[in-house]
Amino acid sequence: MLLTVLGCSGSVPGPNSPASGYLIEADDFLMAMDLGNGTLAELQCYCDPFLLGALLLSHLHPDHCADFTALTVFRRYHPKPSRDPRTQRLQVYAPKEAPDRLARAYAPDRAELAGTDLSDVFEFRALAADTVQVGPFEVMARPVDHPCEAFGFRISHGGRTLVYTGDSGPCDALDELAEGADVLLAEASWTHEPGRPPNLHLSGREAGELASRAGARRLLITHVPPWTDREAVLAEARQAYQGDARLVELGDTYTV
Repeated sequence: MLLTVLGCSGSVPGPNSPASGYLIEADDFLMAMDLGNGTLAELQCYCDPFLLGALLLSHLHPDHCADFTALTVFRRYHPKPSRDPRTQRLQVYAPKEAPDRLARAYAPDRAELAGTDLSDVFEFRALAADTVQVGPFEVMARPVDHPCEAFGFRISHGGRTLVYTGDSGPCDALDELAEGADVLLAEASWTHEPGRPPNLHLSGREAGELASRAGARRLLITHVPPWTDREAVLAEARQAYQGDARLVELGDTYTV
């Protein structure tokens, strides 16, 4: 598997830094994972968006799905698509409210919303605590601890595993997903200071502890907001985890 970082800023995009989005490739199959603010522009640097075989949305906060509206315009109105988006609809694995919530984000007024049905170019599949085959990938999804319906993913191919926490506070589901991962892509939105809201995000220390408990072979830290000290988050993670830990950057690629 090849992982490409399309964006890694947490909560909001930062200076020259789109929000959360990733491209995963194997066996000539392209799958995007989250599509936050600014990520569709980056995606076009690496592939024709019509060639995407699937899209995973971990949850419906804008920093993880805002560019879905732009992707809708791209798929509906591109004058010369390389694939017919209506006969080859994009599979979208997302929380169950996604068809309604994303239609509301796309439609500019009540009149257009009344006639908006995104199923013309997308095929929505509701996420659950399940394992599904997506192209060449086995994708295990588990609900995680966040204020809205949210999921983490364990993606397997060819005996290798990539685990993505999505946005979550510490929870048993993350430990289940991360066990023995080759690469753990973990959000860490702040340092481990008292007074942090519970059940929302990981600290650098908590991401490192998760990687250590799981026996993960590599820890990639993502989703650090522009107002958080990235190096302090990484330092916390490295204190708790003795393996290969690093901060991801826009445009980074990793072989899993």
